[in-house]
Amino acid sequence: MKYQNIDHKLFVKNRENFTKHLKNNSLAIFNSNDEFTRSGDQNFLFKQNCDLFYLCGIDQEKTILLLYPDCPNPLYREVLFLRQTNDHIKVWEGHKYTKSMAEQASGITKIYWLEDFTNILHSIIHYADHIYLNTNENDSSPHTVAYRDIRFIEEMRTKYPLHHYERAAPILRQLRQIKSAEEVMLIQKACNITRDAFIRVLKFVQPGVAEYEIEAEIIHEFIRQRATGHAYPPIIASGNNANILHYADNNQSCKENELILMDFGAEYANYNADLTRTIPVSGRFTPRQKSVYNAVLHVMQEAKKLMKPGTSVKDYNDGIGELMTEQLIILKLISIDDVHNQNPAFPIYKKYFMHGISHHLGLDVHDYADRHTPFKAGNVLTCEPGIYIPAEGFGIRLENDILLTADHNIDLMAGIPVEIEEIEEIMNS
Repeated sequence: MKYQNIDHKLFVKNRENFTKHLKNNSLAIFNSNDEFTRSGDQNFLFKQNCDLFYLCGIDQEKTILLLYPDCPNPLYREVLFLRQTNDHIKVWEGHKYTKSMAEQASGITKIYWLEDFTNILHSIIHYADHIYLNTNENDSSPHTVAYRDIRFIEEMRTKYPLHHYERAAPILRQLRQIKSAEEVMLIQKACNITRDAFIRVLKFVQPGVAEYEIEAEIIHEFIRQRATGHAYPPIIASGNNANILHYADNNQSCKENELILMDFGAEYANYNADLTRTIPVSGRFTPRQKSVYNAVLHVMQEAKKLMKPGTSVKDYNDGIGELMTEQLIILKLISIDDVHNQNPAFPIYKKYFMHGISHHLGLDVHDYADRHTPFKAGNVLTCEPGIYIPAEGFGIRLENDILLTADHNIDLMAGIPVEIEEIEEIMNS
């Protein structure tokens, strides 16, 4: 890992909070993610299972966490199983956790090699009434690959068919959406690195630069500051490319008087930032570009005021719709008659702003949370309005990451330039 060590108190507290929600005499098991083959004998870069990392802070493949608070044998109430390192692995792969290093990282004192897992589990599982197993229950997209957790569930049900099986995911969905102070610090670190990358880009962009060259400047700054890399594939969309919401080719030349929509964020210690800015290739916005930009900025600033604990998602989105409709009328993109005649199921503003304005952020970019419950203090949410005008050859989106507290909101990206004057000043300095 490139990032600096995290105090294991974060993971100790997370485990305490998780086990409080278990039924009496329950055992919970968490697996690391698979290593996925890329091609030939090459694997994709390993990404740890976010739930496992949340509970123990171990960022390594072939890891299992076992939690059994009521275990009659106190040795096995909290156990971590690791892939055993050796001289061959040391030479070919480098760093792997030793037991002492894993204890320091996780705060868990009972650590065994992975080869001991089957025997230890079998020696205690018959005393447990309930077994909590984990799956990826993020509802943003279906999962078609039988990943490690799915295979493990099948194995457990075959070996121990008469136990009562429970889902760990609902507990973690409840816990992970409320960020602790330590988690906020890690997200803030990712935001700060992202800020520096954006300022670097402002000083770099000029007519003729390629989108991929901008991407290169961003990853340079990320890695220089110990980020793992991109939190997600970056969007560097010049001109009409900005009207492709998930544009990822990043292979075009940026032309004079065009705009560049850039959606990117750093990943630091598995926590993510998510930023969007739109800037002028030539260093100055045209009058029309300014009008649309300021409309998007107005919606973002007003939307942040609506992000309060207790606000329902429906009320929030209804408020955003009203804000955006008002701005689109001012810009003469829609008329009052269009609004009166609109289909309530597909409001007219969605012609120019067709995506959601917010999502939870944390260990996942689209983080684990219950999207049907009102906002809560401790949520970290993106705020990302946009206006997309293919007929005029540009789209504008702005995005900051916002921490909700009991009495006010904290913009974790408040230090990142967003006003037109500040952007133009840096680009022309």
